[in-house]
Amino acid sequence: MPRAVREQQMLDAAVRTFGQRGYMAASMDEIAELAGVSKPLVYLYLNSKEDLFTACIRREAKALTEAVRAGARPGLPADRQLWSGLTAFFTHTARNPDGWAVLHLQARTHGEVFAAEVAAVRAELVAFVTQLILAAAREAHRDPDLPEREVAGLAEALVGAAESLADWANATPGVTARQSATTLMNFAWAGLGDLMAGRHWTPPDEAGEPAATDGATDTAGVPVAHAGRTSPVR
Repeated sequence: MPRAVREQQMLDAAVRTFGQRGYMAASMDEIAELAGVSKPLVYLYLNSKEDLFTACIRREAKALTEAVRAGARPGLPADRQLWSGLTAFFTHTARNPDGWAVLHLQARTHGEVFAAEVAAVRAELVAFVTQLILAAAREAHRDPDLPEREVAGLAEALVGAAESLADWANATPGVTARQSATTLMNFAWAGLGDLMAGRHWTPPDEAGEPAATDGATDTAGVPVAHAGRTSPVR
């Protein structure tokens, strides 16, 4: 059997073991047995448990980012691009729950080296989502100077929500990738849609200051204060 094929078998077994049992509880004996090879061969190919885990992180991270990039097809309207990207993300995490557990649960909690690997992948996803939202927002209200920093915060929040929702979906029987993507679109797109149209939500005024009325009145003609509101970007 070619070395590359055998190595992938070892990685398959390692991802399954690390994902289901955790990094600390997983043993090289168990991984070797599951892969159908001897433990010395695992060490020959992948050096150590730490190197094996790092190889698992990198393989699963590459697969996830490629799936998301392939899913978010360029040329579609902004909401369709985001929808297709999210659907690809949740489809991948649902089909590869052990790989997702390695990335999101195990790697982050077992040392700075492993956490740094995952942080780099997450930064790549956030940057990708930032550019997706930024391009759509600038085009929607023809503002080439829309601050990237502001949109980057939205992308961070969106990626974080997707990560948490993937954990929940994988632990909840019957939840499909389409349902997960729909849930997040319903949660996020109303706000992003306002951004695309050039409208921002503004916080309520500080305590002790009168809230803005925007000229609105109730049925008796009394000005109505807004605790929070959406207003055009100027």
